[in-house]
Amino acid sequence: MADKERVDVSKLDELSRRDLIKRAGAGVILVYGGLGAHGVAYGAPKYRQKELAGTLRILQWSHFVPAYDKWFDNVYTKAWGRANDTEVIVDHINQADLPARVAAEAAAGRGHDMVATLAPLPQYEDRVINHKEIVQAVTRKRGKMKDVAYRSCYNPKTKKYFGFPDSYAPDPVNWRRDYWQEVGFGGGPTSWDVVKRAAPKLRENNRPIGIGMSNEIDSNMALMALMMCFGSFIQSRGHRVTLNTKKTVEVLKFARDLFRSGMSNEIFAWTAASNNQGFLAGRLSLALNAISIPRSAELSNRDLADKTMIAPIPKGPNGRLGLEHVMHTYMVWNFAENKRMAVKFLADLETKYVGAFENSKFYNFPAFPKSVPNIPVRLARDSNTPKGKYKVLGTISEKYTKNVGYPGFTNAAIGEIFDTYLIPQMFAEVAQGRRTPEEAARDYHARLGTIYAKWRRRGKI
Repeated sequence: MADKERVDVSKLDELSRRDLIKRAGAGVILVYGGLGAHGVAYGAPKYRQKELAGTLRILQWSHFVPAYDKWFDNVYTKAWGRANDTEVIVDHINQADLPARVAAEAAAGRGHDMVATLAPLPQYEDRVINHKEIVQAVTRKRGKMKDVAYRSCYNPKTKKYFGFPDSYAPDPVNWRRDYWQEVGFGGGPTSWDVVKRAAPKLRENNRPIGIGMSNEIDSNMALMALMMCFGSFIQSRGHRVTLNTKKTVEVLKFARDLFRSGMSNEIFAWTAASNNQGFLAGRLSLALNAISIPRSAELSNRDLADKTMIAPIPKGPNGRLGLEHVMHTYMVWNFAENKRMAVKFLADLETKYVGAFENSKFYNFPAFPKSVPNIPVRLARDSNTPKGKYKVLGTISEKYTKNVGYPGFTNAAIGEIFDTYLIPQMFAEVAQGRRTPEEAARDYHARLGTIYAKWRRRGKI
């Protein structure tokens, strides 16, 4: 093989997909820079050669930015697999179908080596490995992970990492600059009070506010963040249920009034794609979502893309507190057939995350910030108009992004509440007049308390 070109996989991010495929077709050998004994990268976990061969099976969702899946499936995993004598098989599934598929694999004790989810699933802690080895391997090279990632995937009760977060998506507000200017609010949704005052005028122009109250992930994220802006929290720092408060009653009243004055009934039947579709169709004036909305507009409707602005979550009585839109988390099953290569794959992926960040078009922010150098510079040089509009993602990431379950850790009870969509159901019942805000706060506090008691008995909280 001495006459074949050698490509350093550690510099894979610098290669275009077309260039890599062209080189691979010409008989390229893909290697890691700084290889030690048995072809293992320096600083990575050490494995015997016989454990480096085989198949690695990954289940993950179809990314909201299609360019990411093209890079991950056709460039990164192919190159990593060649370098590690491993066939990497990636199976994609619609994100709405992912929870059921994960549950089925956990129950059966068979399936993929690892699965990637849009949110941590601490309720599966007993079915997965301790991902501490991966965290330590990346930490040695890239320093600490962000607190939002740490608090999302670590159980302080059991001292176990029940997942490995490779990335998270900051959650901005997407708003139509032209629509808001038409009704006299050209400054955009700077506060929830402004949103409430603008909403009736926007709906009069058939451009309602788009915040879901349905059994889907975007409704979960938007409503939990709205709660925090009003000082309402599901749990305390000590992981005790704190829902039944005056602050919760206030935010439920606010959401009910916002729905009645500025939203439409469609929000009660939304899927995760609905706010994207509504916004891209020109119907919605505002939606809480990651940057899949403007990125999609840039591919299909340049005029809409130029009029679509992104901003931090509006300020509420308790300030600005938001959630990550997606906490992308890999779980390696304890019944996986190729645990060793799963561990190595994730450590390698995170250590050089530039390719993932760039090919996701800034959707995937690294859980370990130093895995992508000069993030502010990369955000600022995006060529789409208005120039520099993606710079705000850095501000959102640093100042306003908290974990689900804040001010506590994401735990098994939070995971169950998230998966069963109890928060959107609570808001929907109040907005539709089926419960008063006071009744909802009291009754859902009791329902959540039952969930917490169950997981506390199991020793997970």
